[in-house]
Amino acid sequence: MDIYVNKFTADGVSMKYMKFGKGAKTMVIIPGLSIKSVIESADAVANQYRSMTDDFTVYLFDRRDDLPDSYTIEEMAEDTFIAVKGLGLENIYLFGASQGGMISLVIAARHPELVARLAVGSTCARFDASDNPAIGEWIRLAKERKGVELFMDFASRLYPASIAESLKDFLISSGSSVTDEEFERFITLAEGTAGFDIRDELPAVRCPVLVLGSEDDAVVGKEGSYEIYSILSRGGRARIHMYCDKGHASFDTAEDYRDRLTAFFLKASE
Repeated sequence: MDIYVNKFTADGVSMKYMKFGKGAKTMVIIPGLSIKSVIESADAVANQYRSMTDDFTVYLFDRRDDLPDSYTIEEMAEDTFIAVKGLGLENIYLFGASQGGMISLVIAARHPELVARLAVGSTCARFDASDNPAIGEWIRLAKERKGVELFMDFASRLYPASIAESLKDFLISSGSSVTDEEFERFITLAEGTAGFDIRDELPAVRCPVLVLGSEDDAVVGKEGSYEIYSILSRGGRARIHMYCDKGHASFDTAEDYRDRLTAFFLKASE
């Protein structure tokens, strides 16, 4: 499979993205918070979504290159919107996971004309640090430059215990190679979740929405998925599927995740 990695630079935004697939429809993926850029794992990402590439041309967007000292979810969303529009993409099938789901909710609410269908996984429409201590702990570890501990804690909250344990050697290796620049970037992106609340704007979402979550989500909790569904289902625009025993990263651990995305995105009508 051909994988194209490039950088969008215009309108004050510089942002890396990757492109793969040959389908007629345009799918945009916004990944979650990560310690190292997902773009560095372009081959693995493309392979994960291989089953969708006949139907979709897939774009995955990183966060902007030159982060300001503070960078809110709303600002991340606007920068991503600028990049998507700047590449001439329209009528997109948008999927956001975790922090990427927060960003996707903002885009769909503030630019509803852009999004044909929206799927969000393991995310929330409101983030309160007092209810979600994971990110605060990650920020502390990053500030103390404890890379191995950060990767280990990250994995322990994202994955079921058996999967986290199987990744131990990889986590130790990756954690030992985190640079100061990566630590600072991670801190800025993690702190950007503070005070996030898009609930009042969600009724502006016009497209059908699929909410995917996990009953055992140890990062944002299951309540976030149910709240998004509760708000959007009032207009009959949303459906929900909750996994059990798949962890926060059900988008990685659930075998049928891509099948659910494909079925929802290709559904002709509600």
